[in-house]
Amino acid sequence: MNVLFRHPLGVTLLSALTCVSVLASPTKRQTLSALTQAQVSSFKPYTYYASAAHCPASETLTWSCGVNCQANPTFEPVASGGDGDSEQFWYVGYDPTLRTVIVGHQGTNTSELLPLLTDGDIVLGNLDSTLFPGISSSIGVHEGFREAQAKSAYNVLSAVQISLSRFGANHVTLIGHSLGAAIALLDAVYLPLHISGVTYQTVTYGMPRVGNQDFANYVDAHLTSLNHINNKLDPIPVRRTFSRS
Repeated sequence: MNVLFRHPLGVTLLSALTCVSVLASPTKRQTLSALTQAQVSSFKPYTYYASAAHCPASETLTWSCGVNCQANPTFEPVASGGDGDSEQFWYVGYDPTLRTVIVGHQGTNTSELLPLLTDGDIVLGNLDSTLFPGISSSIGVHEGFREAQAKSAYNVLSAVQISLSRFGANHVTLIGHSLGAAIALLDAVYLPLHISGVTYQTVTYGMPRVGNQDFANYVDAHLTSLNHINNKLDPIPVRRTFSRS
């Protein structure tokens, strides 16, 4: 999986992106449409947020990651974590301009071995019943993505709860690119099971397929706002990325 650029070029690429409003299932393709210029502009802040997630936790916690942080100058960080290897970088904070809590997850760092092994762990497995209470056992997800999301799940949940309370917010946006997009989508399923009374939005870039048909059906039924953005015919989002054990 290619790494999202850590500079404005990642934003200029938006003009060539396509968008899917719901998750494409493993057995059927959704219709793709090119983003309009108005949509490009509306997604710009989220693109910078996705790119910022590749920065070290120490930088996102102080919001000092250079251009990507400067693009959203009003953002107020609350928590961050991960080491960029055994656990993907993540951060949580509040954007008063967009009026939403932001949760960002790092994409695949191809210079480290463990993220590549995570991507390669393509066997389908069930979601943990403690993290995902009430989820059907028929739902199967990519085990590498599942384990990656689990590593930050409790800390992200706590940070989101703190952010909602601290800023009086009622909206949460999950953001990520590549591997980070897969984690963000799992967070989009996970967080509503533990935090109710708020609305959720998910914006992913170059997201690989995360689960089986039952997972896709669950996402279609329960996620009211999912924007899955690809760079034209990027093979990562459109190919099958898991197998059955």
